[in-house]
Amino acid sequence: MKKHPVLIGLIVIGVIMVVFVGSILLLTLMFKRETPSFALGDKVGVVEVNGVIANSKEVIRGIKSFVEDGGVKAIILRIDSPGGGVGASQEIYREVVKARKVKKVVASLGGVAASGGYYVSCGADKIVANPGTITGSIGVVMQFANLEELFKKIGYKGYVIKSGPHKDVGSPFREMAPDEKALLQEVIDTVHHQFVKAVAEGRGLPIEKVAAIADGRIFSGEQALALGLVDKLGNLEDTIELAAKMAGIKGKPHVVYARKRKPSVFDFFMNGIAQRIREEVQNPHPQLGYLWLR
Repeated sequence: MKKHPVLIGLIVIGVIMVVFVGSILLLTLMFKRETPSFALGDKVGVVEVNGVIANSKEVIRGIKSFVEDGGVKAIILRIDSPGGGVGASQEIYREVVKARKVKKVVASLGGVAASGGYYVSCGADKIVANPGTITGSIGVVMQFANLEELFKKIGYKGYVIKSGPHKDVGSPFREMAPDEKALLQEVIDTVHHQFVKAVAEGRGLPIEKVAAIADGRIFSGEQALALGLVDKLGNLEDTIELAAKMAGIKGKPHVVYARKRKPSVFDFFMNGIAQRIREEVQNPHPQLGYLWLR
């Protein structure tokens, strides 16, 4: 039988295209986690706050989408986070407070909802925690490393050209001066007061009572309940039932999860490169954190 090179070439190209398209679909399914928002009946929307809070965009996008969805009658923040950046935590908290003016919002605390993770929950109408949830850790932290002696041993010298005396506060090349420590402490105290105030307002507690336990200590969910930091003990399913009841939903509600942005194949590879760069070159600049340091 005579072979047709053109036909064989077309078949090979077709197989390659099928494999390529299949790979794209597989990657999309791997990174796609959506629950259809077109479910009939009243819905309870769940927005997840997982891991270290470094960026608020995804969470805020989820909250706003449920606020604008007329079928969603209540919103649940499912939090499993040790906290994170002050700015990102405050941005999410602010959006939760705004959402609460439109719909019922309930926070469900998972295994850990500490520091910034607890901060964002304080914007909700109610907070539900497991008995063993690690929460609290109301406080602010900023860390520095003084590598002066190490640099001397290895013969490394660093030079800093600065526009003002405090421009290199926290430099690893030298000991921190007393006035610099005082300056940073003032910043920490200011941001810490913002945290205490948010808890007091969100939980309806005297600010003095919150300040007394806002020394960075952690609490179990059971301890937090006794202190008034949470409203009820229960898991996510209990929280869904509570949110549905608060919103006046009859029967079992449809539960939908916030849609996450679909990453492209390009995003997949670029995120891998970015992660590699982060591993190789750590950010030397200290940042304020509502973070539980384990």
